[in-house]
Amino acid sequence: MNDRTKEKLEILADAAKYDVSCASSGSKRKNTNKGLGNATGMGICHTYTQDGRCVSLLKILLTNHCIFDCAYCVSRRSNDVKRAAFTVQEVVDLTMNFYKRNYIEGLFISSGIFKSADYTMERLVRIAKQLRTVEKFNGYIHIKAIPGASELLLQEAGRYADRLSVNLEIPSEMSLKQVAPEKDYASVYTPMNYLKEQISGHKEERIVSKKAPLFAPGGQSTQMVIGATPENDLHVLKLADSLYKEQRLRRVYYSGYIPISSDERLPALKTPPLVRENRLYQADWLMRFYGFKVDEIVDARHPALDLEVDPKFAYALRNPQFFPVDVNTAPLEKVLRIPGVGVKSAYKIVQSRRFGLLRKENLQKIGVVWKRAQYFLTCAGQPFKLLGFQPELIRQQVVQADRKGAWNGQLSLF
Repeated sequence: MNDRTKEKLEILADAAKYDVSCASSGSKRKNTNKGLGNATGMGICHTYTQDGRCVSLLKILLTNHCIFDCAYCVSRRSNDVKRAAFTVQEVVDLTMNFYKRNYIEGLFISSGIFKSADYTMERLVRIAKQLRTVEKFNGYIHIKAIPGASELLLQEAGRYADRLSVNLEIPSEMSLKQVAPEKDYASVYTPMNYLKEQISGHKEERIVSKKAPLFAPGGQSTQMVIGATPENDLHVLKLADSLYKEQRLRRVYYSGYIPISSDERLPALKTPPLVRENRLYQADWLMRFYGFKVDEIVDARHPALDLEVDPKFAYALRNPQFFPVDVNTAPLEKVLRIPGVGVKSAYKIVQSRRFGLLRKENLQKIGVVWKRAQYFLTCAGQPFKLLGFQPELIRQQVVQADRKGAWNGQLSLF
C-alpha cells in the first residue's frame, strides 16, 4: 500500500465510523468457481457476536466529498475537514488484499455524494461488480444506496450486494428539513419501496427455481440519528415499527448523535446519548423477537424509555397484573415477558419442563438472569412470596445492584 492510499484509508475509514448500519445477516452466498470467501448465515459485523467472536469488515467511505450540507454529518459541505476519494480500483485492491491477509470478512461501503446521486451510486456498483465478476469474491458486501439514485443502478447493486440500505437519518421529515434542507423523505422511501418489491419478487422466483439470480439476499436496512432532533422514543419506535411492517426492513439502526461541530440547528450536547441508543436497541429487540407492541413499551403517558432499567423490566414494573408467571405451565409468549429470560432461555424452559418440574437451579443453568427474574416468576420449590407487589422497591434493589456491578445474594422485600 502506497503512502497516498494509506492516507486516504485513514481519512475515509475514520469518516465511516459514524455510520452504524453495517451488520450483516440472512445472506448465504456460497463460494463457487474457485473464488474467494463466502457470506454465511451467521452474519458478519463490525462488532462482537453473542458468543464472543469478533468479526470484521472493511468499513469505508468511497469519498467524504459531499454536495449536501447536513448539520449532523461530519462530511457536510461546510465542515472544514480533510477530503479524500478512492478510485474504484483502489477499493477493490484494498478489499482483496485485506481479505487475503485475513484482516476482514467482507466490505461495507458508503459515500458522500459528489456531483450527483447517480454519479456516486454508479461507482459503488462498479466496485461490487468488479469484486464479484473479476476477483470472484464471494464474501459479504453491504452497499449504502444513495437516495435519489436511479432504479437501474439499484437493480444492478442488488445483483452484487448481500445487503442494501438507504438511511432515513432523522426520525421526522419536518426535523430532516431543518437540519438537512436539501433532503426529503420521498428520496428515501422511493428506493426503499423499489428494493422491497425487488427483494420480494426475487424470493418468489427462487422458490420456483433455485437457479434464479440472487437479489440483496440479506435484505435492506436503515439508520436513524437519535438526539439531534426533538422526537421522543415513542415517535422513534412507531416509525421503526412501520418500517419493519411496511418496508420489510431487516434492521433499523439507531445512532446516538455525536456533536461533531457547533451548529445552531443542533442541540448543544456534552456527550452522545449512548444510554438512550442502547435502550432503543433493547426495545427494538422486544418488538422483533419477544412479541411486544410499541404501546406496551412506550405510550402517551410514558413516551421516553427509562434510562435506568431495560424496557422489559420497566414493562413488568408497570404491569404487575400480568405476574407472576409460572414457568412450569405458562405458554411461551408469557415466559418471554419475564425480565431476565431471553429468547433462547424461554424456548429451553418450554422444552425442558416436559421432563419434570423446573426449579431455581434449573432456570439458572438454562441461562435465566435470576436477580431480575426472581420477582416475576414462580417455579417448583420457589413460591411467589417476595413481592407484595412493590414495584418501586424492586426497581430500587435492581438498580442499586446494577450500579454496584454485582449481586450479593437475594435481598428481602419484606
